[in-house]
Amino acid sequence: MGKGKKKQQAKAKAKAKAKGKADAKPRAAETYEDAELSGKAARKSRTKKEKAAAARSEQEVASSWSDVLRVGPGFDLTALDPRSTPGFEGGKSDGEEVMGGLQARLSDLQERLFAESRGGGTRSVLLVIQGMDTAGKGGIMRHVVGAVDPQGVDITAFKAPTAEEKRHPFLWRIRNALPGPGMIGVFDRSHYEDVLIVRVHDLVPRSVWARRYSQINRFEASVVDSGTTVVKVMLHLSSDEQKARLAERLDRPDKHWKFNPGDLDERAHWPDYMEAYQAALERCSTTLAPWHVVPADRKWYARLAVTNLLLEHLEGIDPQWPEADFDVEAEKERLAMTP
Repeated sequence: MGKGKKKQQAKAKAKAKAKGKADAKPRAAETYEDAELSGKAARKSRTKKEKAAAARSEQEVASSWSDVLRVGPGFDLTALDPRSTPGFEGGKSDGEEVMGGLQARLSDLQERLFAESRGGGTRSVLLVIQGMDTAGKGGIMRHVVGAVDPQGVDITAFKAPTAEEKRHPFLWRIRNALPGPGMIGVFDRSHYEDVLIVRVHDLVPRSVWARRYSQINRFEASVVDSGTTVVKVMLHLSSDEQKARLAERLDRPDKHWKFNPGDLDERAHWPDYMEAYQAALERCSTTLAPWHVVPADRKWYARLAVTNLLLEHLEGIDPQWPEADFDVEAEKERLAMTP
């Protein structure tokens, strides 16, 4: 074989070797650290990432979350395990792996909703969060609502009504807190307190609170008709988990500020509250504003589920960037002429 031919073969081998290395480089889903792994460690890392990718492509699809968590005919709150994770087959680490991508999408859609209103859009979103004490409402505010630009969010925490609020119909203060165009309004507790704690403690006659279910339905229908998408979530906590969380607040000095002795008084009425919640879920889960019940014993799951529910509804709205009300090209030319 001539030297020239040998040289050509050597070049061909080198080229093939280089291509093989290029083909063997880590996939886009792998991190730099994965590329440094080999053997069993590399396989384990790939398996973990493939599992997370599957969660992103299958489990996090928002439309399925609403289907799974929506309250429909025959719903029984006592039959839903508060430690279950409906709609998600992974564990805590898988859920945390998925959250980053979800939060980025949520932030983008919220910004588009806010920007759309600057162009004349009138749509908004109302997220209603209900749950027993320690159910994780604060965590939802930090990890879900906290993922978006605060200038586009209005959070209202409803406490016992003030003297002025008591002089008005029970929905008066709720109406005053509804989100404006482009905003995501968040209710930490809500008008449902008027058929929950009010019912449990007989704060008004039965004939009064019994009428409120239909009043709430009419009110929410008018809110939806005005352009606000309503997302209602009950964080479903077990009695045992609440006891454990209250115990932690008592055991840790850094959590004493969260403890309220009144929480123990309310805990004594647990069966009555579950009955009141069942009634509210049954009578106020409508086509326009359905309830979603999220098992909340696992905090990571509750945050993942609420993120997906909010994301689903924002994707359904599909807010659009407003068109420029000025000549873009002319402004580019003006900018180019500046120093």
